[in-house]
Amino acid sequence: MTAKDWTGDDAARVLREPTADDDKYSRGVVGLRTGSTRYPGAAVLGVEAAWRTGTGMVRYLGPQRAQDFVLQRRPETVTADGRVQAWVIGSGTDAADRDAPETAALRGILSGEVPVVVDAGALDLVPGASTSCLVTPHARELTRLREALGLTARHAVGDDEREALARETAEAFGGVVLLKGAVTIVAAAGGATHRVRSGTPWLATAGTGDVLGGVVGAVLAGAVAAGDTDLDDLAACAATGAWLHGVAGTRAARKYGDGGGPITALDIAGELPGVVAATLRG
Repeated sequence: MTAKDWTGDDAARVLREPTADDDKYSRGVVGLRTGSTRYPGAAVLGVEAAWRTGTGMVRYLGPQRAQDFVLQRRPETVTADGRVQAWVIGSGTDAADRDAPETAALRGILSGEVPVVVDAGALDLVPGASTSCLVTPHARELTRLREALGLTARHAVGDDEREALARETAEAFGGVVLLKGAVTIVAAAGGATHRVRSGTPWLATAGTGDVLGGVVGAVLAGAVAAGDTDLDDLAACAATGAWLHGVAGTRAARKYGDGGGPITALDIAGELPGVVAATLRG
């Protein structure tokens, strides 16, 4: 199956601009169960990115230290459990440090009724999930996920092989794979495969994956609120989130010249409102 290059026009068709009839619930509510006592910054970055992408509400559930940092940065965040249209879990966590209550809570989310963006420290729970999952591994995490799914652990060389591994992995758990890299690959089980090329090498810095999770979660929550829930819809949300993330990173880097310059994860989040607005305007 030939992969499609994802464009700004494609992203514009996925994004929803609010109308006079919208409220915070109809625009989409995204829940994040991310960050840890050791890595509280991941929670801050994901929450910041979700807000900056344009969502009706962000709910954050996590350790007290991370929650304190989140509220300090984004006091509009809701820290009580409640209805959401999409979840983001695992960013800034380590499965080896996860206790039994947290594992039970994550399994509850993964057996719920709304789609889940699964990153980093929660990827080991994907084989037992019953809800729709959109996983966001880098190459090493994909290898570990494949092993957990009983697939051959292979290191992909070249984008064609990366696409093949992403598709095979998506088929194995019946969801969507967003394989991070210089060219991001998005593959849906039984559906489309997309390539996203909007990024810059300056994105290879700590915390950018946490921002990506928040972006994708916000886009996904908006789509679910609008009734778009099949796997191709999830794949379109994943590709759109990756495209927005890449463009925001490129814009941030180009503030330092045409060749770009060093950026941080929060720099990317700061560019998202402008990128979303420009995308909606075509």
